[in-house]
Amino acid sequence: MNDVLMFHISSGSYRVLEIDYAYQSVTIHEPHLSTCDTLVLGGKGNGFAVEQWRSPYFNPTADNVFMLIGCSAQSSLFQGFPGKHLPCRNVSGMGCEEYYGCPAWSLAGRGQMGSMFGSGPPECCAVAFEAIRAINLSKLDCEGYSSAYSLAPLRVDGPSEWSFGIRVKYSVQGNEFCRACEATGGTCGYGSNGIRQLCMCGDMNSTSNCDSVTSATDRRRGHGLVTVLTAISFSILAWI
Repeated sequence: MNDVLMFHISSGSYRVLEIDYAYQSVTIHEPHLSTCDTLVLGGKGNGFAVEQWRSPYFNPTADNVFMLIGCSAQSSLFQGFPGKHLPCRNVSGMGCEEYYGCPAWSLAGRGQMGSMFGSGPPECCAVAFEAIRAINLSKLDCEGYSSAYSLAPLRVDGPSEWSFGIRVKYSVQGNEFCRACEATGGTCGYGSNGIRQLCMCGDMNSTSNCDSVTSATDRRRGHGLVTVLTAISFSILAWI
């Protein structure tokens, strides 16, 4: 749309910034993601969450950090963690301690508040995606979020040089299925639900490959031929 490639998942729509086919990764972005220059608050951000069926092969990379901003003390993020033992931690050398140094914090009039600096939860909590499995600002009761990723082994000097966005690792599913389908003269496709893979073999479909369709057709033809021959035999006997 308007020469912009968009990616749509359950948590919202994202602009695709880059597709790295060599490393099978996609970098996406959305306008309500906070950066070093701007804090976007008010719970407007999409966050990141994928459908259960998609999650095995589409998730943020291990070097992608999510920094949750302005989460309430009642947030599920802080439940079950006594005292200062919070889930907040650096990911690939990136975290809130460095992020606090961005000009966006002073421009928004926000500071380093929280249990590490006083009472209440920290103003910013950095987590890896696998720690909570979904970035949902409403459910986590947070005002905003940021996301940055590391392009190892490249080292950058401070958050002003971080790459902001969500870097997602993908894997192509069904390669073996499609290869087997195409090797038997079929075309790889999907069922009406868009999930179940089908091998399209002329005017018939298969859930494996076209050989299975041919075998089934041959069996039906063989059964039909036996039926016809049997009927002819009975007719001859009756005529005699």
